Amino acid sequence: MAKVITFGEIMLRLSPNGNDRFIQTDSLRVIPGGGEANVAVSLANYGHDSFYVSKLPSHEIGQIAVNALRRYGVKTDFIARGGDRIGLYYAETGASMRPSKVIYDRAHSAIAEAEPEDFDFDSIMEGAAWFHWSGITPAISDKAALLTRLACQAAKRHGVIVSVDLNFRKKLWTSEKAISVMRPLMEYVDVCIGNEEDAELCLGFKPDADVEGGNTDAAGYENIFRQMKEEFGFKYVVSTLRESYSATHNGWKALIYDGKEFYQSGRYDIDPIIDRVGGGDSFSGGLIHGMLKYPGNQVAALDFAVAASALKHTINGDFNLVSEAEVLSLAGGNTNGRVQR
Repeated sequence: MAKVITFGEIMLRLSPNGNDRFIQTDSLRVIPGGGEANVAVSLANYGHDSFYVSKLPSHEIGQIAVNALRRYGVKTDFIARGGDRIGLYYAETGASMRPSKVIYDRAHSAIAEAEPEDFDFDSIMEGAAWFHWSGITPAISDKAALLTRLACQAAKRHGVIVSVDLNFRKKLWTSEKAISVMRPLMEYVDVCIGNEEDAELCLGFKPDADVEGGNTDAAGYENIFRQMKEEFGFKYVVSTLRESYSATHNGWKALIYDGKEFYQSGRYDIDPIIDRVGGGDSFSGGLIHGMLKYPGNQVAALDFAVAASALKHTINGDFNLVSEAEVLSLAGGNTNGRVQR
């Protein structure tokens, strides 16, 4: 298996039990998670040498996050220690027509204020096969955006494949700011992952698809996929396609384009959703594994990624705690959920 690097911010998620609302709860569960950390856990589960790069305080609260990564096999050798705080976010799980809600408390976190000297990106990228980051990381701060660029440049110097999940977060920055930062970073990217909103708000490309109305056919995306590949030179352009009927019922599929052929995956009807936080990250982790295991076979890679992320929606917490065998079983058509004896 491959050495894979992810870079970003891991936070502590504070959530009421079950579907309780913030204002009615008297206790909060502590659940570590964050975009690229979630991807790192998926890749460790699939057997890769998965390294997570970030900066965390050296006190016990920072150690909670480090321990969580180590528990699931993620290597923490390149996590810098220092700074005053770890980012927090509060997540209230919705149900039916009531949406889930997220409130961030992540300003001035250790990674947001990290400096280039905290990381030797050339050493980190040495021997790596893949580097993954998301649009959340440069949105955290200007310093984090600089670090993202330095990491991408080091990856290119070492011949590492680079993927990005565009992951626009309106609570972190505006579309104008995102476009000004993200578009220049695309020169380093080989595999671009996002949904219809991400493509528009991060890069300025709007698909001809009515996602709200359930029109998520591949044809609505083909034109912008071609434009994105032509402008930025991506090897693959990938989009997840979520049909949101309620907080607990979604349709889920994806689309990939390699410059020659478009492929749309099969569709999963996910009902009920247990926890959709980390669903996109589990897709990215599955896609990276699929592309490493099935090089040149975008169909197999995408089918694995969609099945992996469908399973994540059934698991509490940010991390996708499934094995490769479980994903392959679902991708192979075993959807009945019968007890394994």
